[in-house]
Amino acid sequence: MRMELTRRTVIAGGLGLAGAGLVLSLADDNSAARLPGVPTDVLQPNAYLQITPAGQIILQVDKLEMGQGVMTGFVTLLAEELGVRPDQIQPRHAPVHPHFQTPMQVTAESASMRYRWEPIRLTGAAAREMLREAAALRWGISAAQVSVSGDGELINLNNEKRLAYGELAAAAAVLPVPEQPALTAPADFRWIGRTTPRPDIPDKVTGDAIFGTDVRLPGMLTAMLLRPPRFGDSLIKVATDAAVAVPGVRQVFQVSGGVAVVAEGFWPARQGIQKLQAEWQPGPMAEFSMAGFYEAQRKELESGSGKQARDEGDVEAAIATSAQVIEAEYTTPFLSHMPMETMNATVRLTADRCEIWAPVQAPDLARQAACDLTGLTRAQVQVNTTFAGGSFGRRALMDFISEAVAIALQVDAPIQLIWTREDELRHDFYRSATLHRLQGGLDADGSLVAWDHALVGPDLSEHILSKAFANLAPEWVSRAVTNGAANTMRRAQMAFFGPFQTRDGSVSWPYRAINVRVSLHTLNPALPVGIWRSVGNSYNVFAVESFMDELAEQAGADPAAFRRRQLADRPRYLAVLDRLLRESGWGAAASGRHQGIAIHDCFDSVIGQVAEVSVRGDRITVHRVSCVVDCGTAINPDNVHAQLQGAIIFGLNAALNGELKLAEGFVQQSNFHDYPMLRLADTPVIDTYIIDSAAPPAGIGETGTPGIAPAVANAIFAATGRRLRHLPLRLT
Repeated sequence: MRMELTRRTVIAGGLGLAGAGLVLSLADDNSAARLPGVPTDVLQPNAYLQITPAGQIILQVDKLEMGQGVMTGFVTLLAEELGVRPDQIQPRHAPVHPHFQTPMQVTAESASMRYRWEPIRLTGAAAREMLREAAALRWGISAAQVSVSGDGELINLNNEKRLAYGELAAAAAVLPVPEQPALTAPADFRWIGRTTPRPDIPDKVTGDAIFGTDVRLPGMLTAMLLRPPRFGDSLIKVATDAAVAVPGVRQVFQVSGGVAVVAEGFWPARQGIQKLQAEWQPGPMAEFSMAGFYEAQRKELESGSGKQARDEGDVEAAIATSAQVIEAEYTTPFLSHMPMETMNATVRLTADRCEIWAPVQAPDLARQAACDLTGLTRAQVQVNTTFAGGSFGRRALMDFISEAVAIALQVDAPIQLIWTREDELRHDFYRSATLHRLQGGLDADGSLVAWDHALVGPDLSEHILSKAFANLAPEWVSRAVTNGAANTMRRAQMAFFGPFQTRDGSVSWPYRAINVRVSLHTLNPALPVGIWRSVGNSYNVFAVESFMDELAEQAGADPAAFRRRQLADRPRYLAVLDRLLRESGWGAAASGRHQGIAIHDCFDSVIGQVAEVSVRGDRITVHRVSCVVDCGTAINPDNVHAQLQGAIIFGLNAALNGELKLAEGFVQQSNFHDYPMLRLADTPVIDTYIIDSAAPPAGIGETGTPGIAPAVANAIFAATGRRLRHLPLRLT
C-alpha cells in the first residue's frame, strides 16, 4: 500500500484515532473569515486582504519571512489577481487567526507557495470583482463595462473615467464575496513568472526591518538563562551573590530550564551569567558516545522490528536471483541549525494579557505555550511575528517561547530573552544521526531489479504532538485529555507507520525497479532532535544517490546513463536530467576536475545537481555546482535562483563541515570557530536553471539542500576511487 503522509496529515489523522472529542472542524472554524477590529469601510474579502478608503492595500502574510521570500511570493500572487503593481501592496506578518490555521498556522515543508497559490489568488480576484461591481453601481453600468487598469484603478469603458480602489473600498465592503471568481489565465500573467523586487529588502538594507532581537519596549529588561552544560543534567545548587553584584543585574532566580539572570541590557546579563557558580547532577547523557549510538542503531536494524513503508514485489527472491548484488552502509551525524539570528523572544505580561514578539514558524503554537504557562485564554495572548534571521526548522519548536514566558512570570517588566551562540549550538533540537543499510540487485544487463533500504531515524513527534493537539483542541478541553490524545496518536503512528519524517526521500525515490522494500526503524537518542532543513531528505538522499552511483559502477555504466535507464518512464525526471547534463557539460570537466551527479524529488519539485570537484592530498575543493529544478510555476524566478543557491551552500557546508562532536554527552563545540560555516573563498560557482512549467508551484526553500552531499561524494569517488559513506566527507 502506497500512502502519502505529511506532518499535517499525520497530526490531523490522529484526531480521529485519539478520541477524546477532538474534532478537527472545531479547531479549524473559519466561520469568522475576517480579521476582527477592522473598520466597516475597509474592503476585506477575508483575513488576508484589507483595502482602506485611503488606498492602502494590506496583505496579511500568514507564513514566517525568514529569508525565503514568502512575502515576495504572496505579494506577486495578490498583485496578479487584484490588478495592482506589487509595490502598491503592504505585506505584514499576520496575527494568529482561524482563517490561517489549516489546521495550524505553521511555516514548514516548503509549503507556503504550494498551499497558498490558490487562496491568495482567489482573495485578490474576489476583491477585484467586488470593486468592479461597486464601480458599476456608482456609474450605473454593468460590471462587464468596468475594467481594471493594472495599477489600482477601475476604468469605465464607456467614457474612460477612472476611480481609485480606495474610493470604492467602503462601497465594495458591503457587497457579497464571490466564492469562485475567475482567475487570470497563465497566458495573461503580468507578474507571476517575472522577477519583481522583494518588498522586505529596502528595510533590511537600511536597518529599519524589525527582527526579533530588534524589538524594544519601554522599561524592557534583558534575560539570559544558564542552562545545564549537558542535556538531562539537573541543578543541585547555585551561588548567585557574584551575579547579583554585577552592575545592571536586577534579578537572579531559578526556572525549570536553569537559572535566569535579568538585567538592564545584554552585557550585564551576560556578565551575570558568567558569574554564576552552579553544580549539576549528571543525567542520562553522561554515558552517551557516538560509537555506542551507532552500535545501538545497528542492533535496531538487526532486530527486524522496522515498519515497511514500501514493499513491492519479492525483494528477497530478486536478490537471490540477481546477477550482481552489492551492499553498503551509510551514516550521517548530528547537526545543529545555527541560524544567523539566535533564538529570542520578547514578552510583556500583565494580570490579564500576554504579548509576545518573536520570530516563530508557528505563532499559534507560541500562543498555546503562553496559555499553558500563564493560564490565560487564547484571546488574552497576542503573538506578533517578526522577521527571522534564518530558521531551517529550529523556530518551529517553542522551547525559547516557554522560557521567555516563564521568566516574565517572575519579573515586573517586559523582558527580552536572548540566546547566545553557545546556547544555540549546545541546546539545539538537532538533526539526528542516522544509519542506512542498502542492498541492490542487478540483472545480467545491468538493470536495477531489486532495492532494499533499511534505515534508523528518530521519532520527531515527541516534541510536536502534545503542543499541536493542545492547539487544535477547543480551549475547554483539558491538557490531560490533549496529552493523552497526543500520546495515543504517537503510539498509533509508530505502530502502523514508524517515524513518519524518515519517509522523505526514502519511499518516493523515482527509479524503476520491480522489487522494492523500504523499512523504517526508530531509535531516539537522549539528545533532543528536531526538524532540520529538508527533514528526512537531508540524510536519505545522501544514502540513496550515493548508492545509485555504487550500482552504476557495479554495472560498468556511466552514472548519468545508469540513472537515465532507471528513469525511462519518468518524463519529468528525464527533462531535468537532460537539461542538467547539458548545462553542466557532463563528461567534459576541466583537467584535474571530476564530476558527480544526484537527482531526486523534494516537496513536489524534481531537482538534479552536478558537482565539479578536485582533490589534492586530503583537500576537497568544490569548484562548480550546476543545478536544474522543475518546481512547477516559478512565481518569482529570481527568488527561486536565490533559494537554490542558499540551499546548496547550506547543504555543502553540512557535507564538508557539519558534525556535532560529543564526549561523555557534552557538546564539544561552542561557536563558529569550532563549528565552522562555509567561507566565501570555499564557495563554488553555482549555476541554477529552472525548467519552464505551467504546473502549480512546488516547494523550493528546502529543495536544493539534500542533493549536494551525494553529488560531491560521487565526484570524490570519480576523482579518487574512494567511496565516502559517512558525512561530513573527509579523506583522512
